[in-house]
Amino acid sequence: MKDTREQFSMQNNANQRSADLDYYASLGHYWDQSIGSNLDKLRAFPKYVPFGEFPKFLAKYEIFKKILTVQGAIIECGVHQGGGVMTWGILSSIFEPVNHIRKIVGFDTFEGFASVSEKDKADNEHAMKGGLAVDSYEDIKTAIKHYDTFRPLGHISKIELVKGDACVTIAEYLDKNPHLVVALLYLDFDVFEPTKEAILLLRKRMPKGAVIVFDELYIKQWPGETIAVHETLGINNLRIERFPFHPQISYAVLD
Repeated sequence: MKDTREQFSMQNNANQRSADLDYYASLGHYWDQSIGSNLDKLRAFPKYVPFGEFPKFLAKYEIFKKILTVQGAIIECGVHQGGGVMTWGILSSIFEPVNHIRKIVGFDTFEGFASVSEKDKADNEHAMKGGLAVDSYEDIKTAIKHYDTFRPLGHISKIELVKGDACVTIAEYLDKNPHLVVALLYLDFDVFEPTKEAILLLRKRMPKGAVIVFDELYIKQWPGETIAVHETLGINNLRIERFPFHPQISYAVLD
């Protein structure tokens, strides 16, 4: 249980109580000891999923509904372990199963932060080059392969991963995909430089009605995202909203 507790502590901010970390560690232990096969457990997932993940999923569900009639791709900036890109893929397959044009594109180094600027300085031990590194690239590709075997029109690619420093790879991606239109831009890079680059390059590809989502806006431990929004879009130019059931995720519908 101690290893699981320490692992969770590394991935979460200072707002976690010791009791919260014990709760997450106990869930990991419960999964290991609980009855049934792994597939049985996945089918009964509400028994095992940490409570805080449900509001996060519901927030993404509500955001996805806002772009159902908006043409364009879903761009996730910061993939980490892949829960986000797979959520968008599943929601797309449920609510628009024949929309083979909708792509989900995830940008990440898969090696932690490529760099951290002065504008990211905060009381945060993870805000450093290589911080929050998770080598999940091949693992997520395997998840995508399983996803494609079951979904409608699974022979047409839907989820794409772009590996590398987003300050370089976003521009390269646009050069290769000049047709790109963005219906949803999910900003979860945490730090200033790639967030600013994503906004500068991708905002101009977003039509009216498209949605931009902020995962660390107004978060003291990660000031870089908020500063990037200030320097590009301007906070006062956006109607930034949030959900009453989730404290962190916020969004703006562009008009």
